[in-house]
This record gives sequence, structure tokens and C-alpha cells, in this order.
Amino acid sequence: MADKTAKWDLNVSGKFYVDDQCIACDACVCEAPNFFEMNDDDGHAFVKKQPTNEKELQECMDALEACPVEAIGDDGE
Repeated sequence: MADKTAKWDLNVSGKFYVDDQCIACDACVCEAPNFFEMNDDDGHAFVKKQPTNEKELQECMDALEACPVEAIGDDGE
């Protein structure tokens, strides 16, 4: 389970975030490219945009479920 106290600073504020357990597998970016982006310099993903409707929320939930190391959280602020 993702830890909001260990989330990357690049994450935009809101419900979803990526923490420091990310292994840069790209699963979230493949599932929800409008919301997740890879930081190739540091080797991790981050949330670049928060969902604003049910369809977008489902995309982000699909990305969360696709994460093999549970580095995506949905309990952010």
C-alpha cells in the first residue's frame, strides 16, 4: 500500500499520488497517460493531473490496480 508520507514532490496535489516504492515499470503511464508521467531522470512515475469526473477517476483506479508494487495511493490530499 502506498504511503502518502513518502510521495514524490512532483505529484500534483489531490487524491492520487505515487510514492517512493515506484520501480518505473510504466504500467500507470500505459493505463492512464493523461494523469501519470515518468520522471526518467529520477526513475519513477508521478501524478501530473488529478481526475475531475467518473471516467477519469476510473482511469486512475485502473492505473492504481495495475501497479505491481502498490506505489500508487488514492488517499492523498
